[in-house]
Amino acid sequence: MSFFRKLFGKKTKKSEESIPDQERGKYMPEVKLPADERFTINFKANGGKFLYCENMNEVKESFNEILKENNWQDSKVFLIDERLNQLFKDFNLKATNKVDESDYFLSTCEYLISDDGSLLISSNQIAEKKLKELPHHFIIYATTSQFVENIGEGLKGIKSKSKSSIPTNITTIKHFKAADDKDFMSYGSSAKDLYLLLLEDL
Repeated sequence: MSFFRKLFGKKTKKSEESIPDQERGKYMPEVKLPADERFTINFKANGGKFLYCENMNEVKESFNEILKENNWQDSKVFLIDERLNQLFKDFNLKATNKVDESDYFLSTCEYLISDDGSLLISSNQIAEKKLKELPHHFIIYATTSQFVENIGEGLKGIKSKSKSSIPTNITTIKHFKAADDKDFMSYGSSAKDLYLLLLEDL
């Protein structure tokens, strides 16, 4: 049973990982949470909205709820990946390739980075556009098989599956809420309002 089936929707209990080093026994092994659990904790801390789905019916139900919540049923969606148009064909999406005409961006991602709760994307998802040029609202469709430990592992994955033509414009999306002016770590970043539709495929 996956972590999501057991714990999704419940508050994460304080784990051994949060015990300060000075309070841990000298010979206690280092505790590292599973990749999916670390991603969930970090992603939510970054301000992301998380919807775990066990099958495609649940994905579509969650997608429909997002559209209703934001009154996007008749809105134009910025869409580059045509496979998503097919996946959500029941919704008769009003797709456009012009950002200024759209209310939200529907996309996939390359990988889900557990160490910092970010999403690794490339030209496969955003062409050559910069994050700040994209709509403020994102809906990302991903699967549990896309978890990786860190960015380095994600970059290796992109390279191995794209041997003939490695994508360009590789970047991460990490900030999913308006950054505090006093938070210098997020200075210059492009914060996005982001929903993650995560399908269990393992």
